[in-house]
Amino acid sequence: MASRGGPRAAGTDGSDYQHRERVASHYQMSVALKSEIKKLIYMHVAIWLLLLAQMCVGHLKLLPHDQVAMPYQWEYPYLLSILPALLGLLSFPRNNISYLVLSMISTGLFSVAPLIYGAMEMFPMAQQLYRHGKAYRFIFGFSAVSVMYLVVVVAAQLHGWQLYYSKKLLDSWFTSTQEKKKK
Repeated sequence: MASRGGPRAAGTDGSDYQHRERVASHYQMSVALKSEIKKLIYMHVAIWLLLLAQMCVGHLKLLPHDQVAMPYQWEYPYLLSILPALLGLLSFPRNNISYLVLSMISTGLFSVAPLIYGAMEMFPMAQQLYRHGKAYRFIFGFSAVSVMYLVVVVAAQLHGWQLYYSKKLLDSWFTSTQEKKKK
């Protein structure tokens, strides 16, 4: 093959090697999906830190309870959702399939399940708020149930997209390993 600035192979202008200079599509997809998943994980960590801050402020009584309410029960198991994020990040450097699969399974267990439970736990309070206009918990003047439902909706979308992209990344990695086995 001809070098970039050096002499060309005899009898060719170098264009017959163009097909070898392209990166395989599953490698391109892997890089793009890793980037998207990292963005989602960083947004998840931001939400996780906000919930952790709310829990610390609530339990340590740094602010009055009329400004920052005590956490709901679903927030405690949701703190474990940092583990799947770390597993996901650990799977990227060497395309570790087992870490990615563990990340996907634990995302369902430690992230999605607490969000579902949280939506059910807060539903009666949300009904009371919207039927009677009564809220008993507040976060900086806003109804705590409204704020936390917003957090649940955003976090559910983040985890849904993260699982979707992780599945596509897993498929991409399997394509790569299948091609290596054929050789």
